[in-house]
Amino acid sequence: MFPLIGILIVMGAIVGGYLMEHGKLLVLLQPAELLIIGGAAAGTMFIANPPAVLKAVLKGAMGAFGSSRFSQPFYLETLKMLNDLFMRARKAGLSALEADIEDPEKSAIFANYPDFKKNRHALNFVCDTLRMAVTGGVSHHELDQMMELDLEVLHQETDAPVDALTTLADSLPGLGIVAAVLGVVITMSALGGPPAEIGQKVAAALVGTFLGILMCYGFFSPLASKMRRGNDAESQYYHCLRTGMIAFVRGAPPILAVEFARRTIPAKLRPLFKEMEDVCRKKGAQGAPASKAA
Repeated sequence: MFPLIGILIVMGAIVGGYLMEHGKLLVLLQPAELLIIGGAAAGTMFIANPPAVLKAVLKGAMGAFGSSRFSQPFYLETLKMLNDLFMRARKAGLSALEADIEDPEKSAIFANYPDFKKNRHALNFVCDTLRMAVTGGVSHHELDQMMELDLEVLHQETDAPVDALTTLADSLPGLGIVAAVLGVVITMSALGGPPAEIGQKVAAALVGTFLGILMCYGFFSPLASKMRRGNDAESQYYHCLRTGMIAFVRGAPPILAVEFARRTIPAKLRPLFKEMEDVCRKKGAQGAPASKAA
């Protein structure tokens, strides 16, 4: 919602200021300039990026106009899910989680958290880590290194579309200059003609530079920044999962391991301990209330 409001503010300020100076909007409508800049920009994207990254750019750009799913209720549900897993493992041993992590689609615990199940990477991240803990013979240091490797790969994948969009934004002023230079070439070929016609061609050439700079700093660069902040929010969420699981594998009681996870949540989204405790006390997948501590 806010990105759309920002776009309207950018357009309103520019068009409003232009009209205040008695400018004519029709002069800014230069389809040829848009074709040169837009077509060249699309071409550079195809040259520099594989199809998977192009799809990720489109998906990330559309997602930037929505609200973040990493809200306080979402974090609370995650903390409760971790508590349910840890409580089952504490009561019946880590081997009791084997059925849940081997087939999460049929898991009684994960069935209570459909939003989490939709995030396939987060689901696999939790299941793969706990699977290694169940097999035994793996220290918490090694588990932490495995999760770090997993997150490094995730960061590379999520940063690729942001880097591609940032590169595109940086190229737009240059492509605007290309369009302007072509306009100047056309203008030079029309020298000796009517002054009004020459003026129109010069205006069209300048519009190319204007559009390139506007699209860079007014739209694509801020959009790339919004996508990067979304990636940062996702990284913080995985850090929460990682911290909770490592604390439990190290031997912390379930509620203490969940508290470790809670402390990693950004302050503006972090629930109070009482809120987390109340949520974890509710009936989980086992049909029995979770206790305050193991």
